[in-house]
Amino acid sequence: MVFEEAAKDDIDELIRLRIAYMIDDFGSVTDQEREGMEKQLPDYFERKLGTELIAFVARDAGRIVSVAYLHIIEMPANSILLNGLYGDVLSVYTEPEYRGKGMCTKLMKNLMEYGRKRGLGRIDLLATDNGYPIYAKLGFKDKEHRYKDMRYKYETQDL
Repeated sequence: MVFEEAAKDDIDELIRLRIAYMIDDFGSVTDQEREGMEKQLPDYFERKLGTELIAFVARDAGRIVSVAYLHIIEMPANSILLNGLYGDVLSVYTEPEYRGKGMCTKLMKNLMEYGRKRGLGRIDLLATDNGYPIYAKLGFKDKEHRYKDMRYKYETQDL
């Protein structure tokens, strides 16, 4: 097993795994959702991979079987993030036949070390019930909220 950062020539594999993650997380994707992802993701990965989005991957015989993304975000500095940099973990996914073999833990350790070297003030993530024990063991803590977590969602017809 080889653990490394993905490169631009891995984009097709990253798209395959992103869609597999969505199916695993949500139970399915519609044809329209798949088409939308297949349309948007190549350009997104081409522009962001290696700069704002770092993909940590595990390869078995050259094939990517596990991935964890670190989305690097810059915001105005504040008293907690003096350089304004933090990370958000996205789409940690391991193909079913490779689960339970420590790949997620290894990818997350690589991701965390990268974030430390890059000077990130923190790394955030949303954990599934299955992932929560792994992240807690690595030192991630539940967030304490001073604010209400809210969102406005545009409807398709609004766009």
